[in-house]
Order: sequence, then structure tokens, then C-alpha cells
Amino acid sequence: MDARLSPELDPKKKENRLSPAVAAIFNIMRNVNAPMRVLMISSEWPTKESPNDVPFLVRQVAFLRQAGVEVDVFHFRGAKNPLRYLRAWREARHELKRNHYDLIHAQFGQSALLAMPKRLPLLITIRGDDVEGIVGRKGQYTFAGYVLRLITRWLAGWADALIVVSPHMRRHFPHLKSHVMPSGIDLNLFRPMSQSDARLKVGLMSSKRLVLFVGNPDDPRKQFGLAQKAVSQLDRTLDAELAVAWNVPHSDIPVFMNACDVLVFTSMHEGSPNVVKEALACNLPVVSVIVGDVADRLNNVDGCVVCADDKPATIASALTQVLQLSERPVTRVAVQELDEQLLTARVIEIYRTISGNAKTGSPVSTDVFGSLESTNLSSS
Repeated sequence: MDARLSPELDPKKKENRLSPAVAAIFNIMRNVNAPMRVLMISSEWPTKESPNDVPFLVRQVAFLRQAGVEVDVFHFRGAKNPLRYLRAWREARHELKRNHYDLIHAQFGQSALLAMPKRLPLLITIRGDDVEGIVGRKGQYTFAGYVLRLITRWLAGWADALIVVSPHMRRHFPHLKSHVMPSGIDLNLFRPMSQSDARLKVGLMSSKRLVLFVGNPDDPRKQFGLAQKAVSQLDRTLDAELAVAWNVPHSDIPVFMNACDVLVFTSMHEGSPNVVKEALACNLPVVSVIVGDVADRLNNVDGCVVCADDKPATIASALTQVLQLSERPVTRVAVQELDEQLLTARVIEIYRTISGNAKTGSPVSTDVFGSLESTNLSSS
């Protein structure tokens, strides 16, 4: 017999009516095996126009569902437009009324606006731009990004739990406890393979050494121009050129990584960049500027270099050092703990904790310009 309420003891029947205390016990037993239902709200999600967006979120949802969690994804595009946020808020409230959920998981700080006023336990995952800011076309931080940072700090005070993807992001919430949890990796997808086979598969038949850039070259935050300048300064005897992986299926990214000889990473700011971790899983050495958690991630990893500054000459020197290695280093061991299955278990544990012990009452502080007061968020 499982833990569900048996028909012959149904308390709705007059002859089987139970005392309140016994009925409460049966209600607990009946719900033990019920799957947890989560409404995940995200301001970013793949669309017909951008089918390869946020693969790390798609993967997290897939692994949560495989683990037995019922996840509905409510996605919207705010595009810095208050009217779009209002319309999305109304649609989200309708979804919450129409279905029963145990909690809300907001991906990116601004997504939590749709959970206000809070009626369910709330988990917020902070990922990068929501606290680091938005970089404009001219390579400068924008006013809209400043407003986003303030909104995110305020919303964090309402959360029952807070996840940041890198330890350095905790500085934005000095009086809030948080879980540090980088996005996971599908180690079955990102794995070493034959370089010649990989080049054949993605059409990179060049005999040159290949320096890989992954990301949107038109995104000012990624600083593609810096990567170009660095590669242009390489000695011609290295016979190297830049290869770009952008707007391709996520399943092709590990093939590009195995086809190339080194990853160059030049972003202005990041949380915990997935491309760096995915490269390590493919045994692809990395040359990066100091950004996000990269310095910690690459610490003592053979064949990888964190540049002292973001000058093209410095990056070129590091690329030269790596391209002259006699053999490809083994870097995969550095990301074994980031297996998506392990991180999924941690997320589910947070779900269980907050769904049974949600905060109520006022937010921590309504003064987003000042320091946030202490909360009761659990830390890992």
C-alpha cells in the first residue's frame, strides 16, 4: 500500500469521518508522493527567431523534469518596456490562478516582478546582467542597466531563497545569505572527441591552428573586436586564425570546441560563463580575461591562462603560450562537480526547503539605494 489515502478511509464519507488530527496526518501521507509543481518565470527563452537562446535554462528544466518535478515555463520579453511587463504580469497571475503550484522559480532578477505581490514561495536565480548591468553599443554601462540592478536588489529581499551563479556576485547582496550554484554541464554532450572528425563535421577543414570565439560578435559585452585584435597580433609562424561559433544549435558547440585548439574569452562582465566550463569539459584550453568566476575556475588548470589585463598584446601572448603546447591538456577533471545531475539535486533540495518554510510579511528593505537588511535565506 502506498502513502495515498485509501478509499475505505476517505474522510469525506460520513461513516469514515476522522478527527482533525488524524485527517491532517492522512493529508500529509496523501501528498508525500505528489510531484512538486514549479512555475518557472524567465525573461529569456528560445523563440522561433532565436532558437538557440539560454541553452543552460533549457537544460536545467529538462533535468528537473527528468527528476520528477513538474515544471511549467512562463517566458516573456520585457525589452525594457513597462507595458510589456504589465501584460506579462497579468498573464502570469492568470496562470497562477488557473493552476496549483508549490513555488515560483524566477530566472534573472527582473523576472521576479511577475511574482509580486508574493503569494507563493519564491526562489530567484541571479545570473549576470541583472546585477552587473547592461552594456550599450558604445561599450558603456547604460542607465537602464542601473535601474535593473536596483530592481533586482529590491526583489531579492522578497525571496525565500537566492541563488547566485558565482561567489563574486554575493557582493551585490552583502546582508543576504545565498546559494552559490553555477549553471551545470551535460557531461555526456560536452566531452572530448577526435579533432579531425570534429572539423569535418562542422566544416572547418583548415589545417591552421584555430582560436575559438563563442558568442554573439555584435554583443558589445562580449568584446569580439578585442579577440580579433589579439589573434591578429599572433606570430604568422603559428599559422592561426579565429573561428566563430554563433547562432548554431547548442549540440554543435562541443563539436566546435573539439575542432579548435584554444578558446579565447574576452567579455566585459559575466556571472559564471558556461562556455568556459563547457570548453574545459571538452579538454579545450582557455585563455581569458579576468571576469566572473573564471580566475577561480581556471586556477591550477593545465594549459589555461588568465590574462593580467585585457590588452590585445597580453591576450596574444597567452594564446601563443597555449598554441605552442605539444599536446592537448586534460582539463575535464576541473568541471566534474558541475554535472547537471548533481546540481539538479541541489535545486530540488532548495525547492523542498522553501516550499515548507516560506517567508511572509514585509520585504527586507524598500530602500534599494542603501544596504539591504538581513533575511532568513538558507545558505549552502
